[in-house]
Amino acid sequence: MPIIQTLQISFLALLCFTFLLHAALSYAAVLSLPLCLSCAICALVYFFHRLRSRPYPVLLLNYACYKPPPHRKCSYQVAESFVRRDEHFSDENFNFMRNIYAKSGLGDETYAPPFLFESDCTPTLKSAVGEAEEGIFSSIDSVLAKTLMDPMSIDVVIVTCGSFSPSPSLSAFIVNRYGLRPDVKTYNLSGMGCSSGVISVDLAARILRGGGRGKVQNALVVITESITLNWYPGANRSMLVTNCIFRVGCAAAIITNDPTRRRAAKMELVESLRTHHGSDDAAYRAAFQEEDEKGITGVSLTKDLIRVAGVNLRSHIKLLAPRVLPLSQLASYVISAAKAAVSGGKSKPAVPDFTAAFQHMCIHTGGKAVIEQVGRVLRLSDSVTEPARMTLNRFGNTSSSLVFYELAYFEAKQRVKKGDKMWMIAFGTGFKVGSLVWKWLQDSTQEFDNPWNDTIHNYPLKAW
Repeated sequence: MPIIQTLQISFLALLCFTFLLHAALSYAAVLSLPLCLSCAICALVYFFHRLRSRPYPVLLLNYACYKPPPHRKCSYQVAESFVRRDEHFSDENFNFMRNIYAKSGLGDETYAPPFLFESDCTPTLKSAVGEAEEGIFSSIDSVLAKTLMDPMSIDVVIVTCGSFSPSPSLSAFIVNRYGLRPDVKTYNLSGMGCSSGVISVDLAARILRGGGRGKVQNALVVITESITLNWYPGANRSMLVTNCIFRVGCAAAIITNDPTRRRAAKMELVESLRTHHGSDDAAYRAAFQEEDEKGITGVSLTKDLIRVAGVNLRSHIKLLAPRVLPLSQLASYVISAAKAAVSGGKSKPAVPDFTAAFQHMCIHTGGKAVIEQVGRVLRLSDSVTEPARMTLNRFGNTSSSLVFYELAYFEAKQRVKKGDKMWMIAFGTGFKVGSLVWKWLQDSTQEFDNPWNDTIHNYPLKAW
């Protein structure tokens, strides 16, 4: 709870107690003393309960995004050369991937995993572990340095990685590397695709709000994905798409409920929402890991994926809108919905203007078609989707960490001011949609480790 609100409630409780006590003393002669004292005590207990029952603040102290070394850049020429060297692909499939890449919206500055640059071009468990450790340790080192956080002060570790779950776990890697306390609580999330970055922050918030005051204060959230073992050498076209759009990325964040760190924090989480649409078969199978006709494992991205994203986004915002939209927008939507109902289906309710609730949006950067679909559903201008489109061009689809690379774009451009609200939204396999609503506690700053530092002057691109 903000300090000002705490003082306000405390002052109000004290004022009520003083007033009632004064009344009790004034009318003691008429036997009202016991009643007034009881009222005073009840009032004090009530306000104390309100003070204790309000949820703890959830603050993002800082975050860091992994930026691989320059020699890992995957330009169109590098990708084409690698695929040509891979003997698994026919000319037909090579041309298919080349066309997908050309239409993907990815630029020449994205990063590929280490195995792609090795002589034998073979994705192995060793190279997958190396890819994970590089991103995870680099991000954690950076965020610990920026927050001046002692690793021994970390109470919770949450690691999310969609389709790479080694043994020991990735959270065990972290505990071992940084010598965390024996009583640290660790969580490993997997199988949630691109939505898991948002979901992991939501999980951290629930833990921090549910823990006893002072007992659980600091959570380290690590968001990564392994590209290495997801490389698909088969011939199923719905699975070949993943080879073209996914790139290396990782992010780490320190989240706390410690009110004394409020002045140092970047943002406060004011709302979060997760919706799961897996009961619908089309949504459940829209992005699906399975074996192809030859027994080769891959992730199939069906042609129905974009439609599923649009349908479930609409369902998601129906629940989110009442929580975040101003009353004027809600009233307009109710009137529009009533008119649509009276028309007998001839008209549809107007889409609420979410730019009235948020100054900034980090939209799921899953692909060019996904960004365009979100823009159509929410009726967003190109200026609103610009950060998503530019992040896709610069870093590709980094899966679950993508919203943090987009967040870094806003900071590199220094567009965010204290008091602004920001909406993060992401989609994932299952099919899941997740939203985070943040309130900025300070103006954005371009930090030394911002992954956009060396290229931000080139963006936004004039043509995309």
